[in-house]
Amino acid sequence: MAAWPAIPYEAWSATCDTLHAHTQLLGKLEVALAPPEPELQHAALRLTARGWETLPLPSPNGSGAFGAALDLHAHEAIVEHVDGRIARVPLAPNRAVRDVYRDVLGAVHDFAGFVEIEPTPQETAWRTPLDEDTEHATLDVSQVADYHQAATRAALVLADLRAPYRGRSTPVNAWWGSFDLAVALFSGQAADPPSEDFIFRNSMDAQEIAVGWWPGDGRYPKPAFYAYAHPAAEGFAGANEHWNAALGEYVLDWADVVAARDPHATALEWARDVVRLGCKVCAWSPELTASVDGSPPPVS
Repeated sequence: MAAWPAIPYEAWSATCDTLHAHTQLLGKLEVALAPPEPELQHAALRLTARGWETLPLPSPNGSGAFGAALDLHAHEAIVEHVDGRIARVPLAPNRAVRDVYRDVLGAVHDFAGFVEIEPTPQETAWRTPLDEDTEHATLDVSQVADYHQAATRAALVLADLRAPYRGRSTPVNAWWGSFDLAVALFSGQAADPPSEDFIFRNSMDAQEIAVGWWPGDGRYPKPAFYAYAHPAAEGFAGANEHWNAALGEYVLDWADVVAARDPHATALEWARDVVRLGCKVCAWSPELTASVDGSPPPVS
């Protein structure tokens, strides 16, 4: 298995959609239990060496805290209480989302108390509730391993991009709605959301430049890095050949990254170029702009 695997979307789309559906339950647990944060940061999951994970969540029954994870090595969902109790729910071979949802939520109820969740998936191409979904059941373990390798490489690029920035920023978030990884850098200024939709109203109320990575979907069926500014000032769109007018974002295809002599450096410099452009045309403070390139350095 290559360290920078190609993961062509067409080849693994069935597994991708099943894995995406499984992440929805973890995210909905965070929405239900985590203290609300600006820009919906409390709802974001984390990509770890194990897979997709929640942060510690308060137990509704007052027993402490618990976490949930998708272990992409053991191919199981895990519910783990701070007192040491642990439940393991198999994801493979080819278990339906409905069955995994039932077993995971049952373990949460046993360990931590009752949690009420809206089972309808968010930001997906399908609307079948998680507790009824028997369509999504494909989980090819070799494809999951390639995805995890690729996603981890992408996450390291995003972490390097964020590290020197001296303004407010997010960690590398794993977003279960859009099934992507992303960091956001903020200028410190408020912004008008693009619509009154709940997610946009709450997640895009501050001026930001976001850079992320997705493994592909029906809208853009190939893995890629992406970047956008909100609100985007005149001069941001179309500054180079990576602008995708249909998406309204800059896009760097994963295939081009993998083919580069130094994939990490190639992706990181692309991301920094877009951030520099956004800082310039959106008139961010010179101090924040300089910090993108580590001036002053984060540690001296």
